[in-house]
Amino acid sequence: MERSILPRYREMTIILCPPVFGQEDILFYSEVTHIMPNAKVLESKKATVDALAEKLGNATAAVFVDYKGINVAQDTELRNQFRAAEVEYTVVKNTLTRFAANKAGYTEFDELLNGTTSMACTTGDPIAPARIICEFAKKNKDVVKIKGGLVEGKVLSVDELKAFGELPSKNALIAQVLGTFLAPITSLAVVLDQICQAKGGAPAAEEAAEA
Repeated sequence: MERSILPRYREMTIILCPPVFGQEDILFYSEVTHIMPNAKVLESKKATVDALAEKLGNATAAVFVDYKGINVAQDTELRNQFRAAEVEYTVVKNTLTRFAANKAGYTEFDELLNGTTSMACTTGDPIAPARIICEFAKKNKDVVKIKGGLVEGKVLSVDELKAFGELPSKNALIAQVLGTFLAPITSLAVVLDQICQAKGGAPAAEEAAEA
């Protein structure tokens, strides 16, 4: 069940019975929780939800992380790695993030948004968030764990994101693909150069023979 993002207060009701032996006896007691609207708090939380929804909508990749086992030094190192890869990494509130994900069209994250949650989000290399988390977890005895996420608008499972984590960076993949395409062209250029050299050298050899 969705929980309201509004602040709450409690109201207690006590009904006293007539005095017996000089004391009042409590006949009835109840406690009711009321939602207390507060314009500033509501507006602040709405702005947070809107900002998160926009990030998820514009992201090439967003990965939710359980960071429960991480210490301060490790957290600093992880943030530096994300920053270098142009990945935004923040601790998020589950309820607000759930609202934001729903607003962005992702209801699949409702169940996984619990406990300690952070989000690694980027508009650049879609492989970077999962790759950095997976590599960091391997080096640091799984102090962080992937909960789920999305890549290019598609929601992926933990296993699928871990598979992404095994891939090289986007630039490395492009270099590999270009290398595959360019290999035959390079070979052809070498052959053509050899042919040109052979044809260019033949007349010279004939002229030397005639002299």
